[in-house]
Amino acid sequence: MSASNRAVFDGRREAANRARGLQRTVRRHGQFPLIRSSNPTTHAPPLMVDVVEINDLEELQQYRLLWNSLFPATPGASFFLTFDWLDTYWRHFGHNQKLRVLIVYAAGQPLGILPLCVRRESYRVSKLRVLTYPLDNWSTWYGPIGPNPAATMMAAMQHLRRTPRDWDMIELRWVADEATQGGKTARAMRVAGLLSEKQEYQTTSIVDLPATWDEYLSSKSQSLRRQFRRTLRDLFADGHAEYIRHRPLAAAEGDGDPRWDLYAMCETVAQASWQSHVTHGNTLTHERVREYFHAAHAVAARIGMVDVNVLTVEGRPAAFLYGYHCLGNVSALRTGFDASLSGGLGSALMLKTIEDSCRRGDRAIDFGPGEREHKRRLRSRTVPTYRLTYTPLDSWRSQAVRLSRWAKRRWARRQADAKAQSVPA
Repeated sequence: MSASNRAVFDGRREAANRARGLQRTVRRHGQFPLIRSSNPTTHAPPLMVDVVEINDLEELQQYRLLWNSLFPATPGASFFLTFDWLDTYWRHFGHNQKLRVLIVYAAGQPLGILPLCVRRESYRVSKLRVLTYPLDNWSTWYGPIGPNPAATMMAAMQHLRRTPRDWDMIELRWVADEATQGGKTARAMRVAGLLSEKQEYQTTSIVDLPATWDEYLSSKSQSLRRQFRRTLRDLFADGHAEYIRHRPLAAAEGDGDPRWDLYAMCETVAQASWQSHVTHGNTLTHERVREYFHAAHAVAARIGMVDVNVLTVEGRPAAFLYGYHCLGNVSALRTGFDASLSGGLGSALMLKTIEDSCRRGDRAIDFGPGEREHKRRLRSRTVPTYRLTYTPLDSWRSQAVRLSRWAKRRWARRQADAKAQSVPA
């Protein structure tokens, strides 16, 4: 055997041994054929698929390298789809939830990972055990990890159909639109008989970033262009204001600096903003989430995904825009400005952030859901996310929730029709 052939043979043997070793660690898994459906005229045999289910965070640690290897090819990859984020989130908020991470193998090779959880949620009619994504509204989108989301979802849904039910309702929120992941998720649930209805969940504001700042301005109306230029000129012309952006490389590349001094500035501004008085909020300094934000910041800095934008006026922190970035896409998570200072600081910071992102070659900024005025003026487009729900017929609790939602939608339509009829032609 030649040296090159032996190397190929050894590599295949090592991969096979590794796959068998991973499968031996499984506590519970399902095995079933996954039918090829891309070309119905072919007669290729179905792939045998294994689904490994992990319910313990410590056991999941042994799959960290596998997760990290699948992550770069994930469509719509973000900080919230990393192993490190789930590990951080679960240690802070997972104590009242059940972890259900499904790892899919096809012919012994890893295909994808679908993180899920079961959590108790309160509705007006009852409390339900809901099987959902472990995102909890921290970001806009969520879904499978890996380059094959459609096959991963198909295998995961079949696994859920075959395993004992520890949930009253499946509800996958934060699902992307039909043109991307949304159609694949809905199709997989429908094929497995686990889709009752699909509804729009949220609408997020996206800024598509061209190559230059001037190109971005040219996409706006003449009045907005004048307003944007005046805002920046009034604040930065005298040199008293400074824009600072911190986006470190990963620790593996010799950086990973969290710049806690800039993070402290963000907290200072958050304390001075109007949001600090909202008792049910989740700003950077809110007691319920403060420790989580600290831990997530350290993790995001270590893997090179944190994005901190600070505006200072005469050395005093005046506004901040805090978020994460991944592969040219920025997720703007929290923003605020010092309410005791002059107006326009938040708008100026966002404009400088967009300008700097154009210079860096970023692709888009997601400002999140909501219809605040600054989002309407800055965004290029809005994108919906969806909620995919399955309510078993033999679960009266989930059926009660479904009936309640139907009644609310019907009432809302009647109200809208009545309002439209009352408006004079």
